[in-house]
Amino acid sequence: MFKLLKNFPKKEIFLVIIVIALICFQVFLDLRLPEYMSEITQLVNTENPEVSEILMAGSKMLLCALGSMAAAMLVGFLVANISASFSMRLRKKLFSKVEDLSMAEISKFSVASLITRTTNDITQVQMLIVMGLQMMIKAPITAVWAIAKILDKSWEWSAVTGAAVVILLAMVITLMVIVIPRFKIIQKLTDKLNLVVRENLTGIRVVRAFNAEKYQEEKFGKANDNLTNTQIFSQKALSVFSPIMFFIMQMVTVVIYFVGAFLIDGVGNQQEKLLLFSNMVVFSSYAMQVIISFLMLAIVFMMVPRAQVSAERINEVLDAEITLKEGERNIVATSETGTVEFRNVSFKYPSAEEAILNDISFKAEKGQTIAFVGSTGSGKSTLINLIPRFYDATLGEVLVDGINVKEYTFESLYNKLGYVSQKAVLFGGTVKSNVSFGENGNGEKSEALVKKAIKIAQGTEFVEKMEKGYDSHIAQGGTNISGGQKQRLSIARAIAREPEIYIFDDSFSALDFKTDANLRQDLRKYTKDATVLIVAQRIGTIMNADQIIVLDQGKCVGKGTHKELLKTCPVYLEIAKSQLAESELEGN
Repeated sequence: MFKLLKNFPKKEIFLVIIVIALICFQVFLDLRLPEYMSEITQLVNTENPEVSEILMAGSKMLLCALGSMAAAMLVGFLVANISASFSMRLRKKLFSKVEDLSMAEISKFSVASLITRTTNDITQVQMLIVMGLQMMIKAPITAVWAIAKILDKSWEWSAVTGAAVVILLAMVITLMVIVIPRFKIIQKLTDKLNLVVRENLTGIRVVRAFNAEKYQEEKFGKANDNLTNTQIFSQKALSVFSPIMFFIMQMVTVVIYFVGAFLIDGVGNQQEKLLLFSNMVVFSSYAMQVIISFLMLAIVFMMVPRAQVSAERINEVLDAEITLKEGERNIVATSETGTVEFRNVSFKYPSAEEAILNDISFKAEKGQTIAFVGSTGSGKSTLINLIPRFYDATLGEVLVDGINVKEYTFESLYNKLGYVSQKAVLFGGTVKSNVSFGENGNGEKSEALVKKAIKIAQGTEFVEKMEKGYDSHIAQGGTNISGGQKQRLSIARAIAREPEIYIFDDSFSALDFKTDANLRQDLRKYTKDATVLIVAQRIGTIMNADQIIVLDQGKCVGKGTHKELLKTCPVYLEIAKSQLAESELEGN
């Protein structure tokens, strides 16, 4: 927790100092009230009291109460500002850190858990700051100040108050021992519930298509029940605290008056009785301040364990070691342009037993189209993902423009690449904002370039038929357009970037044969001065590539043109036979 709080900016530290000063002023006014009450009590019990003196004392009490209220309101305003600002910065810091995490690190935490940490966990810390800055500062100041005022009044009353405080502390410690272990479980169960909900929403079409609603409801119900039962146990334990606390508060008052009655009865002098009665009234008020102070501390202590668990979970992400270290070279111009080379590259996923890629070597020159083909699980997408450094090669080197990708800054590397993922990803916004996405992606790319990119991607027809054309709304994830349309807009996004190297990770699978052929024809003309890397399942998509690399179980088993591989590579021939007619094979 302290690790998170130590980065408070100077401005907010200054505000905290103001808050502490205001709280001290508030406590001073609150503790003046019993003194004026005692003064009024003595005035009322004197012969022929002056009404003006009573009104004066009452007016001072009213001013103290109003001043205390004003100070409390100002403290609340400042604390809300401090906590909200802190949460805003922490969310931004956590979001930035998540953006820097590699795919392996994101998988380690899980997407659902990262969402919970960015929302629920930060909220828990924010709530502690709100309550802590008010109660944790005010309570000890009030308790110490009040105790100092009553120590010389009566040891009997002090003993009663001390016994009540000991009982309260014993209760707090007992509850903390029972409840604290559950708070960590609650946060993990919140992760689990978030995961189930996210999976259900992401796969809602599959759930409905397979009539799996009941299964999903049972799955959600189990996660929900586990979280609910744990929370109910914790809340039941905490719910016992409140009534006992108030019972102790009332009993302290009763016992103080009961002891006071015996003390007053034992005094013969009427003046001494009046003074003792006045002291009893003051003492009971101060005793209530002490008890309430410990009550406030107890409430904060109940919040601390859960906030501490949340802080630890946030720090886990913030302290996570970035395995993909950014290079230091901001390289723009190089002796080579548009080249991609793999030198004896092998790759194994973290914690995997076997390598998914073994000793892969090839070089793509500027202007060439290199295709990758193979059976499912042969490592095609994994190989492509090593170029933008979603993962780093376990062995060997991956070079772009003759320089190891590890030496580039991320910005300079990504500026050379136009990447289209295997699953088409669109963001909430418009057609134009999606195609202009990325650097200069706030609509700054010219409309002519956007239209040109969409035209090459064979999307002009369906885009211009939309209600607002290029300014038409695209829902989050592109759920308001078809799979083929999403794929074409994703391809247009890479084209509009005008990179040196295009990477298409099985990005033509949702297109019909005619659209696929037209897109490849236009793309080949447009990218004649760029390097194109294509992962594909269809032979028809890659048969005109300058070089085709055939992968089988992570190994390169063939390399050459379509015609060469039909003659020299059995794996490629088998794939071709499964897709092409005999006449097409003979013609090639």
